[in-house]
Amino acid sequence: MRALWNRIRDAWTDLSRREQALVGSAGAVALVGLVYLAIVMPTLDWAAGATRRAASAEDQLEAVRALRTQFDRVNDPLSLVRERIYGGPKGEIFTTLEGLARESAVSVASMEPRTAPASEEYRETKVQVVLKSVSLAQAVNYLHRIESAPQLLSIKSLRIRSRADKPDLLDVTFTVSSFEPVES
Repeated sequence: MRALWNRIRDAWTDLSRREQALVGSAGAVALVGLVYLAIVMPTLDWAAGATRRAASAEDQLEAVRALRTQFDRVNDPLSLVRERIYGGPKGEIFTTLEGLARESAVSVASMEPRTAPASEEYRETKVQVVLKSVSLAQAVNYLHRIESAPQLLSIKSLRIRSRADKPDLLDVTFTVSSFEPVES
Protein backbone atom coordinates (compact mmCIF):
# COMPACT_ATOMS: atom_id res chain seq x y z
CA MET A 1 0.00 0.00 0.00
CA ARG A 2 2.91 2.32 0.83
CA ALA A 3 4.44 1.65 -2.57
CA LEU A 4 1.19 2.66 -4.30
CA TRP A 5 1.02 5.85 -2.29
CA ASN A 6 4.66 6.68 -3.16
CA ARG A 7 3.98 6.14 -6.88
CA ILE A 8 0.95 8.44 -6.74
CA ARG A 9 2.99 11.14 -4.94
CA ASP A 10 5.81 10.83 -7.45
CA ALA A 11 3.37 11.10 -10.35
CA TRP A 12 1.87 14.22 -8.74
CA THR A 13 5.22 15.91 -8.32
CA ASP A 14 6.11 15.17 -11.94
CA LEU A 15 3.06 17.13 -13.11
CA SER A 16 3.20 20.82 -13.89
CA ARG A 17 1.24 23.30 -11.79
CA ARG A 18 -1.38 23.55 -14.49
CA GLU A 19 -1.75 19.74 -14.71
CA GLN A 20 -1.88 19.51 -10.90
CA ALA A 21 -4.71 22.08 -10.84
CA LEU A 22 -6.57 20.17 -13.56
CA VAL A 23 -6.14 16.76 -11.86
CA GLY A 24 -7.02 18.29 -8.46
CA SER A 25 -10.21 19.82 -9.89
CA ALA A 26 -11.17 16.55 -11.56
CA GLY A 27 -10.49 14.71 -8.30
CA ALA A 28 -12.60 17.20 -6.33
CA VAL A 29 -15.49 16.84 -8.81
CA ALA A 30 -15.18 13.04 -8.61
CA LEU A 31 -15.13 13.21 -4.79
CA VAL A 32 -18.21 15.47 -4.71
CA GLY A 33 -19.99 13.13 -7.15
CA LEU A 34 -19.07 10.11 -5.06
CA VAL A 35 -20.32 11.79 -1.85
CA TYR A 36 -23.53 12.80 -3.63
CA LEU A 37 -24.12 9.28 -4.96
CA ALA A 38 -23.08 7.46 -1.79
CA ILE A 39 -24.59 9.70 0.91
CA VAL A 40 -26.92 12.42 -0.39
CA MET A 41 -28.99 10.35 -2.87
CA PRO A 42 -29.72 7.48 -0.44
CA THR A 43 -30.64 10.01 2.26
CA LEU A 44 -33.03 11.83 -0.09
CA ASP A 45 -34.56 8.52 -1.21
CA TRP A 46 -35.01 7.44 2.39
CA ALA A 47 -36.68 10.78 3.26
CA ALA A 48 -39.02 10.54 0.25
CA GLY A 49 -39.88 6.97 1.21
CA ALA A 50 -40.57 8.05 4.78
CA THR A 51 -42.88 10.77 3.48
CA ARG A 52 -44.72 8.24 1.30
CA ARG A 53 -45.02 5.82 4.22
CA ALA A 54 -46.36 8.58 6.46
CA ALA A 55 -48.95 9.55 3.84
CA SER A 56 -49.93 5.92 3.42
CA ALA A 57 -50.25 5.52 7.19
CA GLU A 58 -52.47 8.63 7.32
CA ASP A 59 -54.69 7.16 4.56
CA GLN A 60 -54.92 3.88 6.43
CA LEU A 61 -55.77 5.71 9.65
CA GLU A 62 -58.59 7.57 7.87
CA ALA A 63 -59.86 4.27 6.47
CA VAL A 64 -59.84 2.74 9.97
CA ARG A 65 -61.71 5.77 11.33
CA ALA A 66 -64.33 5.44 8.58
CA LEU A 67 -64.71 1.73 9.33
CA ARG A 68 -65.03 2.51 13.06
CA THR A 69 -67.80 5.01 12.28
CA GLN A 70 -69.62 2.41 10.19
CA PHE A 71 -69.14 -0.21 12.91
CA ASP A 72 -70.56 2.12 15.55
CA ARG A 73 -73.51 3.03 13.32
CA VAL A 74 -74.35 -0.68 12.93
CA ASN A 75 -73.34 -1.87 16.39
CA ASP A 76 -75.20 0.74 18.46
CA PRO A 77 -78.71 -0.38 17.37
CA LEU A 78 -77.56 -3.99 17.59
CA SER A 79 -76.41 -3.39 21.17
CA LEU A 80 -79.84 -2.00 22.04
CA VAL A 81 -81.48 -5.12 20.59
CA ARG A 82 -79.10 -7.35 22.57
CA GLU A 83 -79.96 -5.42 25.75
CA ARG A 84 -83.66 -5.95 25.11
CA ILE A 85 -83.09 -9.67 24.48
CA TYR A 86 -80.97 -10.23 27.57
CA GLY A 87 -82.61 -7.71 29.89
CA GLY A 88 -86.20 -7.65 28.70
CA PRO A 89 -89.01 -9.64 30.25
CA LYS A 90 -89.31 -13.25 29.23
CA GLY A 91 -92.58 -14.89 28.54
CA GLU A 92 -94.53 -17.23 26.34
CA ILE A 93 -95.14 -15.48 23.04
CA PHE A 94 -98.65 -16.95 22.72
CA THR A 95 -99.69 -15.55 26.10
CA THR A 96 -98.18 -12.16 25.31
CA LEU A 97 -99.93 -11.96 21.91
CA GLU A 98 -103.28 -12.97 23.44
CA GLY A 99 -102.94 -10.32 26.18
CA LEU A 100 -102.09 -7.63 23.62
CA ALA A 101 -105.08 -8.72 21.50
CA ARG A 102 -107.42 -8.28 24.51
CA GLU A 103 -105.96 -4.80 25.17
CA SER A 104 -106.57 -3.92 21.48
CA ALA A 105 -110.12 -5.33 21.44
CA VAL A 106 -109.14 -7.72 18.66
CA SER A 107 -110.26 -11.31 18.30
CA VAL A 108 -107.47 -13.60 17.08
CA ALA A 109 -108.74 -16.20 14.63
CA SER A 110 -105.65 -18.41 14.92
CA MET A 111 -102.04 -18.57 16.09
CA GLU A 112 -99.71 -21.19 14.64
CA PRO A 113 -96.07 -21.75 15.49
CA ARG A 114 -93.60 -21.53 12.60
CA THR A 115 -90.10 -22.92 12.31
CA ALA A 116 -87.24 -20.49 12.79
CA PRO A 117 -83.60 -20.88 11.77
CA ALA A 118 -81.21 -21.90 14.55
CA SER A 119 -78.69 -19.44 15.97
CA GLU A 120 -75.81 -19.89 18.38
CA GLU A 121 -76.74 -16.83 20.46
CA TYR A 122 -80.53 -16.55 20.30
CA ARG A 123 -83.57 -18.78 20.12
CA GLU A 124 -86.21 -17.33 17.82
CA THR A 125 -89.83 -18.30 18.24
CA LYS A 126 -92.14 -17.48 15.32
CA VAL A 127 -95.91 -17.39 15.38
CA GLN A 128 -98.26 -16.75 12.48
CA VAL A 129 -101.27 -14.72 13.65
CA VAL A 130 -104.53 -14.50 11.68
CA LEU A 131 -107.12 -11.79 12.36
CA LYS A 132 -110.52 -11.95 10.65
CA SER A 133 -112.97 -9.09 10.16
CA VAL A 134 -111.04 -6.32 11.95
CA SER A 135 -111.09 -2.60 11.27
CA LEU A 136 -107.95 -0.80 10.11
CA ALA A 137 -107.77 1.03 13.45
CA GLN A 138 -107.94 -2.26 15.40
CA ALA A 139 -105.23 -3.85 13.24
CA VAL A 140 -102.92 -0.83 13.54
CA ASN A 141 -103.48 -0.64 17.32
CA TYR A 142 -102.68 -4.35 17.76
CA LEU A 143 -99.57 -4.19 15.54
CA HIS A 144 -98.35 -1.09 17.38
CA ARG A 145 -98.79 -2.80 20.77
CA ILE A 146 -96.79 -5.79 19.49
CA GLU A 147 -93.92 -3.60 18.25
CA SER A 148 -93.81 -1.55 21.48
CA ALA A 149 -94.20 -4.46 23.92
CA PRO A 150 -91.56 -4.74 26.69
CA GLN A 151 -90.72 -8.24 25.44
CA LEU A 152 -88.72 -8.05 22.20
CA LEU A 153 -91.26 -8.90 19.50
CA SER A 154 -90.72 -8.25 15.83
CA ILE A 155 -93.25 -8.39 13.01
CA LYS A 156 -91.59 -10.26 10.15
CA SER A 157 -94.28 -10.38 7.49
CA LEU A 158 -97.66 -8.78 7.01
CA ARG A 159 -100.49 -9.48 4.58
CA ILE A 160 -103.71 -7.43 4.58
CA ARG A 161 -106.78 -8.18 2.48
CA SER A 162 -110.10 -6.42 2.38
CA ARG A 163 -113.18 -8.60 2.77
CA ALA A 164 -115.59 -8.99 -0.14
CA ASP A 165 -118.65 -9.29 2.14
CA LYS A 166 -117.70 -6.30 4.38
CA PRO A 167 -115.41 -3.84 2.52
CA ASP A 168 -114.75 -1.75 5.65
CA LEU A 169 -113.20 -4.77 7.45
CA LEU A 170 -109.93 -6.56 6.85
CA ASP A 171 -108.38 -10.00 7.14
CA VAL A 172 -104.82 -9.62 8.46
CA THR A 173 -102.14 -12.31 8.56
CA PHE A 174 -98.68 -11.65 9.99
CA THR A 175 -95.73 -13.43 11.54
CA VAL A 176 -94.28 -12.33 14.88
CA SER A 177 -90.85 -13.35 16.18
CA SER A 178 -89.68 -13.43 19.77
CA PHE A 179 -86.02 -13.77 20.79
CA GLU A 180 -84.46 -15.27 23.90
CA PRO A 181 -80.81 -15.92 24.71
CA VAL A 182 -79.66 -19.51 24.30
CA GLU A 183 -78.92 -21.04 27.71
CA SER A 184 -75.27 -22.05 28.02
